Amino acid sequence: MRYFSNDNFSPHSMQTILEQFWQGLLATSLLEAVAVCTGILSVYFSRKLMVWVYPTGLVSTIIYTYLCWKGHLLGEASVNLYYTVMSLYGWYLWSQKNLAQAPVLQVTMDTNKAIVYQLLAFVAIYLLLFGALQFFQQYFAPEAIPWADAAASASAYIGMYLMAKKKIMSWFWWIITNAISIPLYFVKGYVFTSVQFMVLLVLAVLGAQAWYQAVPSTRKKAPLD
Repeated sequence: MRYFSNDNFSPHSMQTILEQFWQGLLATSLLEAVAVCTGILSVYFSRKLMVWVYPTGLVSTIIYTYLCWKGHLLGEASVNLYYTVMSLYGWYLWSQKNLAQAPVLQVTMDTNKAIVYQLLAFVAIYLLLFGALQFFQQYFAPEAIPWADAAASASAYIGMYLMAKKKIMSWFWWIITNAISIPLYFVKGYVFTSVQFMVLLVLAVLGAQAWYQAVPSTRKKAPLD
């Protein structure tokens, strides 16, 4: 599913961009529409700390695994497959309740040490994906965009794991993922999906605020280790 060539993104008028945007929306497949709607619902439920984040998210990630593979977004295909597995793990963790029927897993701050580990993990995952995507671009997927695909995917890998653990930093990684994914999916012709990432970017900011407010004031200062 590709509606734009590289030539489309030379300097041109806003009217041309809007026309391409509208044509892309009209060309949206039913599968992509379902994936977008369930994806937005999933993030909404996540912001509200509702376990429904995972069943709705599963529908979206399974569809996107197929769409990304088809669109030569191989890094994003891998990350959506990872989402699918992590959704089952997160669903289990978020479903656990204590004797008072309250969720066992609570929203927590990340330690400074954990944030350093996250940054190192991001660099390592990015380099690994970038190298793999360059290889695939040369031999299998000439339309791949290695640097952007790897960056969006690496931040998403970290964000998904942290979300399963109800860590506030998950939202900051989602902000990075969403910001990169808006133009990435637009270039690939998944225009409705690029709109989804615009919505998700706003929801990620709101989600970070909501989760921060859910942490008791006594636990808001992250320890050094």
